[in-house]
This record gives sequence, C-alpha cells and structure tokens, in this order.
Amino acid sequence: MQRKTVFDAVRRMLGRGFQRAEVAALDRAIDSALGDGGGDTLPKPHTISPEGTALIKRFEGCARRRSDGLIEAYPDPGTGSHPWTIGWGATGAGIGPGTVWSQAECDARLARDLERYASDVARAIGDAPTSQNQFDALASFHYNTGALPRSTLLRRHLTGDFTGAASEFARWKHAGGRVMAGLVRRRAAEARLYLAGR
Repeated sequence: MQRKTVFDAVRRMLGRGFQRAEVAALDRAIDSALGDGGGDTLPKPHTISPEGTALIKRFEGCARRRSDGLIEAYPDPGTGSHPWTIGWGATGAGIGPGTVWSQAECDARLARDLERYASDVARAIGDAPTSQNQFDALASFHYNTGALPRSTLLRRHLTGDFTGAASEFARWKHAGGRVMAGLVRRRAAEARLYLAGR
C-alpha cells in the first residue's frame, strides 16, 4: 500500500494540507486498516545517519588548518564578523578571534552538536512520517540555520507536503543580506537528499 497515495487523495478532498494531529490520526487509521499496527509506516529516525553526517561535513568543512595542524576560528563569510566559527561549523560562547582547537576537539564538538541537533529535529517532527533521508536533510538544514522549528519547511513536512517542503530549502540562501553561492549549493543538496528514496 502506498501511504502517500492515501494522504494525497485525502488532501485533495479536503482542499488543503493537513494539521499535525490530522497526519497522526490518518496514520493510525491506515495502520488499523492494515491490521498489523504498522504496515508501511516510515521509521521514526532520531539520529543522523553516516550519510547525513557526511553531507554536513562536506558543506561545513574543517577550515583554517594552520601549518602546526591546529584549526583556528574564522569570521562568518556573510558578515565578516559574528558569529565566529571553528571546526565543523561550531559557533557560540568561547569561539572568536584567536580561538584554536585540535582536530580531536573539532571532531568531539561535532559529535555533541549532531546529537543536539538530531534531538531538535526529532522533537520538531514528532510523529510525522519521516524517512531517514528526510531526517538527515532537515538536520543539515537545522545545523546550518537553527531555523527548523519556525520554518515553513517544517510546516509543509508535517502536513505531508513533501514536494512543497523540498522547495522551501532554496529560500534559505542568504547570509548578511547577500545570496551566498555555498548556501545555494548546500540547499540544493539538502533538497535532493530530502526527496531521495521516499
């Protein structure tokens, strides 16, 4: 059974998207009709996969390696100032001009940050049907922007409007009021991942 077909048909009948509670209720009804308590319900990922981590690392990079092998902080490319970043995109308290970390410190911070951002994404999507690829794309987006909970992207995902959600990635391409080529590429990669293997 193609669950998406049912959701699309009901969406057309209603003439609107779903509210979060409606998605969960329809999922339960389908599960009940299938009689197995699960059917083809998508898994509910709560961690970022190795592929999702690789995507984040590809776009964050671990820039500013010095000749002694240490990594130094750099200013935001959009503002030329704050927020200062180090390692795999780490920002926040204690990171500024002159901050220097080892590769091990960069890797350890990434692991902690990925756990935190995965938890944020899991909380934001709740029980909404979500594939691992979608989870990874949403996590990469949130890792970079911190904006998932307040985004139209999330609202569309929660209603099952996956095509509409994928189109939302491209809107998030500005930093410091300018379109950034790196963000355009990252959002395109996230949208492709989001739509892959549904």
